[in-house]
Amino acid sequence: MKVQNITDIDKFFKVVDSCKGKVELVTGEGDRLNLKSKLSQYVSMANIFSDGTISELEIVAYEPKDIDKLVNFMMNQ
Repeated sequence: MKVQNITDIDKFFKVVDSCKGKVELVTGEGDRLNLKSKLSQYVSMANIFSDGTISELEIVAYEPKDIDKLVNFMMNQ
């Protein structure tokens, strides 16, 4: 799923951390980074986030309830 215009990075990662299954960031090269890993969170965000917002990310969540959490975050942020 593509997520866009994330302005509250801390809240986004709290939602990711609350997910039960894997949540992965898909890079432009097709690599997948585990977003539940704090190291991956810092590394991936340092590369794509510089002005306080994230314009667009492609993430993959494997559990239906986790997908619902992420969609709910995007609709209510």
